[in-house]
Amino acid sequence: MRVWMPVRPLRGRLAAIGKGRFGKGGSVRRHGGRTTPGRRPMPGWRSIRGRVAVVITVPICLLLAVAGLAVHGRAEALGDARTTRAEVGLSLRIQALVHQLQRERGLTNGLLGGEEEFRSPLSATRRRVDTALRGMRSESAVEDVVQRHLRRLAGIRAAADRGTAGQAATLTFYTSAVNALYAVDPVAETATGADRQLRDGLAALRELAAAKESVALERGFLNGVFAQGAFHGRQYIDFTEVRATRVAALTRFRQVATASQRAALEKAFATEDAERATAYEKQAEGAADGSPLRADARTWWDAMTVLVDDLYAVQQSVGDDVRNRADRLSHDAELALAAYLVTGTLIAALVAGLAAVASRSLTRPLRGLADTAHDVARRRLPAAVARIQQSPQDSAQLLTPEDAQDTPDARLLGGAAEIAEVAASLQQVEHTALQLAAQQAGLRRNTTESLANLGRRNQSLVRRQLSLITRLERQELDPDALAELFELDHLATRMRRNAESLLVLAGQNPPRPTAAPADGLEVVQSAVAEVEQYRRVLIATVEPVRVRGHAVADVAHLLAELIENGLNFSPPAELVEVHGWYDAKDDTYSIAVVDHGIGMSEADKARAGALFSGSGSGEEALVTAPTRFLGHLVVGRLAHRLGEGAQVHLFDTPGGGLSALLALPGRLLAPAEDPSVPPPPARPAAVSSLLNGFRAGVARAEARNPQGASS
Repeated sequence: MRVWMPVRPLRGRLAAIGKGRFGKGGSVRRHGGRTTPGRRPMPGWRSIRGRVAVVITVPICLLLAVAGLAVHGRAEALGDARTTRAEVGLSLRIQALVHQLQRERGLTNGLLGGEEEFRSPLSATRRRVDTALRGMRSESAVEDVVQRHLRRLAGIRAAADRGTAGQAATLTFYTSAVNALYAVDPVAETATGADRQLRDGLAALRELAAAKESVALERGFLNGVFAQGAFHGRQYIDFTEVRATRVAALTRFRQVATASQRAALEKAFATEDAERATAYEKQAEGAADGSPLRADARTWWDAMTVLVDDLYAVQQSVGDDVRNRADRLSHDAELALAAYLVTGTLIAALVAGLAAVASRSLTRPLRGLADTAHDVARRRLPAAVARIQQSPQDSAQLLTPEDAQDTPDARLLGGAAEIAEVAASLQQVEHTALQLAAQQAGLRRNTTESLANLGRRNQSLVRRQLSLITRLERQELDPDALAELFELDHLATRMRRNAESLLVLAGQNPPRPTAAPADGLEVVQSAVAEVEQYRRVLIATVEPVRVRGHAVADVAHLLAELIENGLNFSPPAELVEVHGWYDAKDDTYSIAVVDHGIGMSEADKARAGALFSGSGSGEEALVTAPTRFLGHLVVGRLAHRLGEGAQVHLFDTPGGGLSALLALPGRLLAPAEDPSVPPPPARPAAVSSLLNGFRAGVARAEARNPQGASS
């Protein structure tokens, strides 16, 4: 089916506001990959909330990383402090064992030198050594030293008691065991750490242990020499080496020790026993040539034992200082670690809270702005445009106070100034769009009224012209002139139909005056008379029917539109057929216009079907419908005016072309004038086949679009 109406519609710029861009209900589409306000995008990092979260999360992560490093450092400091405390405790227990071994070494050396008085204190010292060894069984490093260096301790003791042990070998055995214990002493290693006081304390403890070992070794060594009465062999050289080791260790101790620790050391060397021991040392220094020594070994032992015990007391005091320092550092590390954790948690919570507040301060007004935009797009703007387009009042007076408001929504005022500006711009856009819609609605209304006025004028002139031509036809006797008058009458009839079509499109034409019901064949002939190429129209079979008077003009006009459309899109040599039949089953009378032209595409048929069903009615359809579909709009409006049950369908003609079917309901049909008229003759086979094809096509159309088919 094609359209032949010569009227070109006015296309308003705001026709897309109500339906095109926003669609029904303000639905929004995607253009150029952008999401318009019809549907909110899925939340994610592309949203404002997501981007604020990213911006805030990165500093929080960096802050947590820095805090984690600080916490890790504090945790390491705490671990180091606790480890140092444990090592100092182990060192003091090892020094207690060493202290007893040193005493046993000196007493054993004196016993082997011939001093039987040492046998009784030696037994007590051995018992203390055994007790200290049993207390060190849980320490794997000390247990290994015991297994490797003290496993012969029982044999050495038995040989010393029998007097069969060598003095030098016994002294070497005990000294090796003491040195092995010093090797596993954790304080004996180089002191490291961040706290200088702790490092100095550990170094002082280590140097004092070396000095004490030298003093104890000297005590045991000279104990044997004094018992023998003179130096023998390399004993004097060994004595000088032990003295040098002691002096060097004490010098290093004084460099790292505190003032109180140095004072305690000086006090230990200032006692009477220490001075007596110093006098014995000077006497031993003078016997370098092997001259006899007149010294009491017991007195020497007692004096040096007091000095060694005093040095051991100083060593314990230094160990206590180091352990207290480690305890203090451990406590400080615990407090610092807790402070870092609490501070980091508070800062993270504060930043997260600020991020949430900042995000909400942005997203809440933006969400309100988006809701307002959605409301404008979906409800307010389409409703206002529809009201403006459909109201017969002056368009300039249709803007309500709600439509004309220029201030942003009150709930948006809490947002940033930029957001408020966007809201104000949105309101201005809405107001401008409404003003433009009002202007365009007024322009369309004025244009429609102008078209209607022009149509009425043309209709009046054509009627006067037809009356004049009719009088001329009655007066003319020349056959040639009369034929020309007939052609002129036909042209005027076509002009009258075009004027009426213009009024139909404008929605303001009253139907032509009618009288009594007309026969169906007469209606078809009237329609054929209003087309240009009426000679190519074949009225094949039209079964008798009576059409009510108020519908005669509209049915004839509608058929004329369908017939001329078929003529215009058919080859010049092809005929356009018109068939009419009554269907008692549905109580409808159908008139079919069949052409064998170029046909229509499915999309064009669907669009034409929508116009036929009445969805293209209204002033807006006149403005927005393409020019080539205005004829369909005329047909649809005429069918709509005929009332419920009047339908127009399009079908493909077998062999090529297009067929249009007009179905008239029983309420538009009038009873026959003479009931005694015999029934119509049997339908030809071709007409029955065509009728069956139309019925099948109608059934298919109703199945595809039940609402449109029943309009």
